[in-house]
This record gives sequence, C-alpha cells and structure tokens, in this order.
Amino acid sequence: MTNQSHGRRVAHSLGAVLPALVLALSLSASLSAQQTERAKRLGGRMMCVCGCNEILTACNHVGCTTSHAMLKELDERIARGDSDDLVLQSFIQEYGPTVLVDPPKTGFTGLVWVVPIVAPLLALWLVWELVRRWRRRATLTPAAGPEIPSDLLARARHEAGRDSDE
Repeated sequence: MTNQSHGRRVAHSLGAVLPALVLALSLSASLSAQQTERAKRLGGRMMCVCGCNEILTACNHVGCTTSHAMLKELDERIARGDSDDLVLQSFIQEYGPTVLVDPPKTGFTGLVWVVPIVAPLLALWLVWELVRRWRRRATLTPAAGPEIPSDLLARARHEAGRDSDE
C-alpha cells in the first residue's frame, strides 16, 4: 500500500506541477519570441559596420564577424531589458551615427535631407526672376539703331505727305 499511496502522491504532485511547468515554459518562449522580434526590429534600424552597406539583420557576408558580434551585443542588451532608445544610443556611441539606417534629421544631417529639395527650387526661381528682368528691360528700352540725320528725316516726311495726297 505504501507504493500505491506514494505513486498517488507523485501523480498528484505531477498533476499540480506539470501545468505550472508548461505555463512557465510557454511564458519563457513568449518572452523569447518577443525579444527575437524586438531584436529583428532594432537590427533592421541599424547598419552592419563591416563596410557591406547592408542592414544589420540582412548582412550576407559569409563569415562576417562584425555582424555576428553586433547581433550578439544586441541580443544581450535586449535580454538585459534595455529600452530601444538606450540600445540605439549605445550602438551610436560605440560605432558612430553611421550605424543607423535613418540618421536623425538634425544639424548637418538635416541639411542633407533639405538641400536636395530646396536647391533646385531656388535655382528655378532665380532663373525665372532673371528672365523676367531681361524681358522687362527689353520692353522698356527702345531698340537702338543708327542715327538718322534730321535733314533726311524731314525729306522722308515731306515725301510721305506728298505720296498720301496723290
């Protein structure tokens, strides 16, 4: 009887512990999946600094030790519970602002985004204004021609008047 009662206690204990164990494993898997998704999202916002100009999670160099080290560091920071901003700032401090796929649009980098749009528009406006001023100047000033002596001008008027009388 002791074996049966012992077996029942073990079965009863397993019945109570097994659901808790399954719940703990599923929570752990869920957290791991969330961390993996977060790592993919953050890795997609960074560039591999090996010189391939690829996104960190898409670096396709065979045996690229740089991307592996960066991804390992990213996973460690996420497992530690660092915020997204803190993780990105730590990578910026370590590798510089070129590690970001989309650098912040402030200071000089803001000009890099604005100048290609504003410069052609400004050039177009300047050309427009220059042409407008040239045309205005051409209509205001009469065309310069050779000087006609007054005696020839008087003779032409006299003949023009005589021709109209006929």
